[in-house]
Amino acid sequence: MERLYNFSAGPAVLPREVLEQARDELVNWQGCGMSVMEMSHRGKEYMGIQAQAESDLRELMGIPANYKVLFLQGGASSQFAMVPMNLLRGKASADYLNTGEWSKKAIKEAKKFGAVNVVASSEDRNFSYAPTQDAWKMDPNAAYLHYTPNETIGGVEIFWTPIIGDVPLVADMSSTILSRPIDVSQFGVIYAGAQKNIGPAGLTLVIVREDLIGQVVAGTPTMFDYKTHSENESMYNTPPTYGIYIAGLVFKMLKAKGGLAAMEKTNRIKAGLLYSYLDATDFYNSPVERGNRSLMNIPFTLKDSALDEEFLKGAKARGLVQLKGHRSVGGMRASIYNAMPVEGVQALVDYMKEFEKTRA
Repeated sequence: MERLYNFSAGPAVLPREVLEQARDELVNWQGCGMSVMEMSHRGKEYMGIQAQAESDLRELMGIPANYKVLFLQGGASSQFAMVPMNLLRGKASADYLNTGEWSKKAIKEAKKFGAVNVVASSEDRNFSYAPTQDAWKMDPNAAYLHYTPNETIGGVEIFWTPIIGDVPLVADMSSTILSRPIDVSQFGVIYAGAQKNIGPAGLTLVIVREDLIGQVVAGTPTMFDYKTHSENESMYNTPPTYGIYIAGLVFKMLKAKGGLAAMEKTNRIKAGLLYSYLDATDFYNSPVERGNRSLMNIPFTLKDSALDEEFLKGAKARGLVQLKGHRSVGGMRASIYNAMPVEGVQALVDYMKEFEKTRA
């Protein structure tokens, strides 16, 4: 069977060239006689793989020297707890922006460690937009401010970086990292689950400014202390070695294709194809305000929801899969991460037009 166009929100499509290289190196990595999955994480072969992955990521994102790159486990969900454990630093509260389901989960977890001040929320309009910073009510004594630049479920993206002075800015970039350039120096912590734009599920990436490491909440477990992983080069325990290897291949591929500026250009072309069609028809609807429409996750609904299952069945027959919306919101969702080719989005639009023509 030829490969499908996989619109899953995660685990998501991986670049074909990366998968093919991993296949070719699976049993015998570069003539060393074993698979990366079999290597000691303390051996020179694997340590070289991880060091190169970090170097390439630093170059891709322009990560300053005073930031640590940590390759962890536990998913972005573990960071919902690790962030307050590491960043409260003796303060009683933190600021959070609420723009969707993942923001809500982060807020719920943070409340276990201190007070949470929700600076603004878009729940009043079913998380269809992001409140602009002039509407935020920030606490001047907050330990940090946390936000989610791209809400995977709702398809709401914030394209600007909050300016909050000396308060550390924390971002859950799970579904937007590597999709466009950002200025890392404006953030205190960036974290992301790998299974969208980085690599396979099981790896969690954390980029943390060095001065924010080492002042954890009393009773913090050793494995939840950023200092533990920083001092041990992400090898306090056995890291997710194969996931890091795949991520390294992705980083190399992105560099070869022109870096994050080139990826943003392509991502805007892909998103533009789908949004342009959604705006030209009343058979489908985009629920997100135009200024906050995600480049990565595009939810849409059919005018007649009774046609949803028929739409999904027809899409699958054409090799377009994982288009069903999240169970909490329904409808459809097309996740078009870096590895989704323009041709895949065009194939989806062509099918949507055909379906509309026969069902309208």
